Amino acid sequence: MNATEHNKNKKHLIYGIRPVMEAIAGGKEIDKIILQRGLSGDLFKELFHLIRQQNIPFQYVPVERLNRYTKGNHQGVVCLMSMIIYQSIFDIIPTLYEEGKMPFILILDSLTDVRNIGSIARSAECAGVHAIIIPAKHTAQINEDAIKTSAGALHQIPVCRHDNLAEIIDYLQQSGVNVVACTEKAGQIYYEHDFNGPTCLVMGNEYEGISGDILNKCSQKVKIPMTGTIESLNVSVAAGVIMFEILRQRNIR
Repeated sequence: MNATEHNKNKKHLIYGIRPVMEAIAGGKEIDKIILQRGLSGDLFKELFHLIRQQNIPFQYVPVERLNRYTKGNHQGVVCLMSMIIYQSIFDIIPTLYEEGKMPFILILDSLTDVRNIGSIARSAECAGVHAIIIPAKHTAQINEDAIKTSAGALHQIPVCRHDNLAEIIDYLQQSGVNVVACTEKAGQIYYEHDFNGPTCLVMGNEYEGISGDILNKCSQKVKIPMTGTIESLNVSVAAGVIMFEILRQRNIR
């Protein structure tokens, strides 16, 4: 973590066992809790119970990593506060149907670059996406860089954070949403697919693409044709290409 990143994080963190417990009990929006490896004791057990009870993402790290976040007495616990308010897709889908809207949802499977998340969110807001879904773990933190790159779109478009994306896909499909994966393993080119029904587009990790269990859950798969020597597009570019094809198809119905 460089000095700039340290200063950014400092404004959005709480440290110490009791202050973090108070933040959880107060319903504060928490991005992730960083815990020192080997931490023990009754107070820590009480904190950990709260973390698991509230399904808050957490990570064990060496004490040196915690010391980079703050020079204060962190007691082995640093809490990164969220810069956005997360919502639930279980609330959004019924509301969209009640309002007579055709759901247009985006799943980002374990993206690691905050700038990609920001860029995709910016395009998604412009393309009419109703919500973005991200996993609770193994994804980049939505921080100031992500929000800046999104041009504020991450404050405009609902972002849903859920523990199990496979279960979320099951829910979407049961709700009549067609879940479409963007993958080079597909046989169908994206513009040959009919996106005029309720749709969820799934985009994968920058390096490994969509994880196998998620890919197997998707209803259909589409790909972007390419003629160059580079094997794949940046995920934010690929997402933009397909999102605006979905918008194009819906506008010409």
